[in-house]
Amino acid sequence: MTTTPDTSPNAAAVPAPQDQPLGLTVHAMPVLDQSSTREPNTVAGRWKMLAVLLVCAAPVVASYFTYYVVRPEGRRNFGELIDPQRPLPPLATRALDGRTGTLTELKNQWLLISVAGGACDARCEQNLYFQRQLRESLGKDKERVDRVWLVADDAPVRDALLPALASSAVLRVAPAELAQWLEPAVGKRLEDHLYLVDPIGNWMMRFPADMDTGAAAKAKRDLERLLRASSSWDKEGR
Repeated sequence: MTTTPDTSPNAAAVPAPQDQPLGLTVHAMPVLDQSSTREPNTVAGRWKMLAVLLVCAAPVVASYFTYYVVRPEGRRNFGELIDPQRPLPPLATRALDGRTGTLTELKNQWLLISVAGGACDARCEQNLYFQRQLRESLGKDKERVDRVWLVADDAPVRDALLPALASSAVLRVAPAELAQWLEPAVGKRLEDHLYLVDPIGNWMMRFPADMDTGAAAKAKRDLERLLRASSSWDKEGR
């Protein structure tokens, strides 16, 4: 039997299916605990910064450790090591041409220092001579060492001395303030010694008084050892 569709006007109309929007349910996202991530990141950052500082300081520490602590059997310093070391003070200075400054401006070079009044007696001239000879004897490393004459009064410097001082820093300083920093050996005067300051700015060695040729050769060995020990971090020039 065949069935024919009902096409009469009274037949009920069946609506066609229509597209409906999808229903989405949004669930709340879990709240991130900021304290749990911030604290580890901060701690890690601090450790990284400390590691960088240690890497930068390592060559300086190692060179001083080598010189002061790890000493081969039989090594002896000719110069007297200053313990504790004394940093350059901000003493006011005045050059022979009248320019003013401070002693701390001399940092970042090895400094070989002599002290005397402007009149410069025989001991002063001898120290200036050995000061110059010591620096010149260092060869290519001499550019890492500056000669400094601290003039502890207002007496004029003789013209005859000026040619030999062409590559030196000649600076007038107040004697009372200078005596609070540099110190001679017992029974000696400030003018009797040569003094050594490292590039960091610390007075760290005093050479024996009344230097002669033999003493200068021993002082040279001290300088060469120090320059070798610091070669990884100290370069010529400021």
